[in-house]
Amino acid sequence: MAARRCSACGSPRLVRHHALPALTIAHIDCDAFYATVEKRDNPDIADRPVIIGGGKRGVVSAACYIARTFGVRSAMPMFKALELCPQATVIRPDMAKYVRVGREVRQAMQALTPLVEPLSIDEAFLDLGGTQRVHGMIPAKVLARFAAAVERDIGITVSVGLSCNKFLAKIASDLDKPRGFATLDQDDACTMLADKPVGFIFGVGPATQERLSQRGFRTIRDLQRADEIELMRQFPTEGRRLWRLARGIDDRRVVADRGAKTISSETTFETDIRDFATLEKILWRLAEKTSARLKSSALAGTTITLKLKTADFRQRTRSQSLHAPTQLANKIFATAREMLAKEIDGTAFRLMGAGVSSLRAGSQADDTDMLDQRSAHAERAMDDLRKKFGNAAVIRGIAYDGPEKPR
Repeated sequence: MAARRCSACGSPRLVRHHALPALTIAHIDCDAFYATVEKRDNPDIADRPVIIGGGKRGVVSAACYIARTFGVRSAMPMFKALELCPQATVIRPDMAKYVRVGREVRQAMQALTPLVEPLSIDEAFLDLGGTQRVHGMIPAKVLARFAAAVERDIGITVSVGLSCNKFLAKIASDLDKPRGFATLDQDDACTMLADKPVGFIFGVGPATQERLSQRGFRTIRDLQRADEIELMRQFPTEGRRLWRLARGIDDRRVVADRGAKTISSETTFETDIRDFATLEKILWRLAEKTSARLKSSALAGTTITLKLKTADFRQRTRSQSLHAPTQLANKIFATAREMLAKEIDGTAFRLMGAGVSSLRAGSQADDTDMLDQRSAHAERAMDDLRKKFGNAAVIRGIAYDGPEKPR
């Protein structure tokens, strides 16, 4: 007997579940987002392993699913990734482009429901409860059409998890990647979760996992068998949460417009650097990247953070608050430069980052963060020139390495 197909599109990829009409909480995750965007823009690498990252001492920002079959994973050192997959095409991240594409996907989500809670540039929770009358169909069908539209109109793919709460929706979205659509309801949860390690529960890191293991809780089944009161006695701050999540119980609501908490840029150096002048040039470029991301997201922030990692992997984080929010590279750089100067003590650094937090909605017309208004107008004039003629049209002196190597 031939497999049943969708009556609307003829696809054999059907999702059936007895509770399907009642499931309204979704988790949508773009598949290998950075790599998929790059493959969309360059069809010649569509069938090749692609790693987003750069530099022998850098780390993998993203890896396509082909590269993952070789063992390449996000956050893996680049040298290790290239040992596993030497034939991979390596592309340096283009965050401005990824932000633009992420915004397109976000806008498509918000057309489905106002209750969209972003988790990152490429994933979000959605609550479609009460939208059936608006769309004329159950949330499952709305989401299936959404996934098809994103693939058709934006050129990337997403995976969808649909359930009765956020915890189970997030689990479901990982079950059938890429281009996945999976459902998981309360009745399925206990059986599905039982054999998973306790670290499978979000928020259970290595330290908590070790404490649980010492008390005999190694799998989620162990937590399911525990008495709630006893678990709360042994783990006063998290016992009840663990007991509930082990049973798939999660009453967190989808909160709209959560947004990013920090926007930042960082880079790992090819060789360790201790010289202030060299670090200063790199810091300017990081400030420009962070500024571009803030501007493209229409955000500004009042806290500037400098991140440094020493040659022996010790991390230094320094922050300074401003009187008014900024999204301008000049202000980010000047503030971070002051903090950098205080860290120059002969230490060799392998990584540096610059970020802005305490974010709020901001626009390019808002110049209240600059004492020198002309400086703010000049920076935005440079932004306009770069949009029209390209990034090399205007180069600040600190970023210029000579007549043959403008950056």
